[in-house]
Amino acid sequence: MNRPLRILVCAFGPFPGVPVNPSQQLAADLLRLRRPALCGTEIALEVLPTRWDALGRLDARLHAFDPDAVLLLGVAARRRRVSIEMLAVNATRAAPDAARRHPPARRLAADGPPLLRSHVPAGPQANALRRAGIAALPSRDAGRYLCNATYFHALAWAARQSGRPRPVLFVHLPRREGRPAGVSRTRMGRGLSSILLALAAGARRPV
Repeated sequence: MNRPLRILVCAFGPFPGVPVNPSQQLAADLLRLRRPALCGTEIALEVLPTRWDALGRLDARLHAFDPDAVLLLGVAARRRRVSIEMLAVNATRAAPDAARRHPPARRLAADGPPLLRSHVPAGPQANALRRAGIAALPSRDAGRYLCNATYFHALAWAARQSGRPRPVLFVHLPRREGRPAGVSRTRMGRGLSSILLALAAGARRPV
């Protein structure tokens, strides 16, 4: 690799029912953490509006930044544990976004596959969080809202790239606070940094 390793971290802005999105806060915390293993790594943050038309903005950011790995963070306020999402489905539901608009179609990609899987093992990531005192588990349901949609777009982008693998992972943060009950924001940030390290290691792995 003739340039520094690049990692793109994506989070969301507010949406109906969640006036302050904890994914945005925790993503900013994550970028402020200093991890020696990530020294020299270029980490960029993209905060996406919680709108269906923001998918084009994500596609453009992926093309322009050309990351070696992608970490997406979103909130699932009804869940109580961190969910490490294993896959994204090529489907939407008629749910309004922050602009009160609905998805333009039932499928995210008219000619795309029914689902796309991440090549990042979810089990080890969930185990690492649990060892850090953060309740977490693998999940096969990223929903049908924008979290799933951005995951599908990022996985589709990674599948089109040649050469080394481009690890992509979506992490659903629980509750309105974005962390399990009893877990501090500091601990949550450190836990997420372990996932960032795993993605960096996967991006460096030879083909």
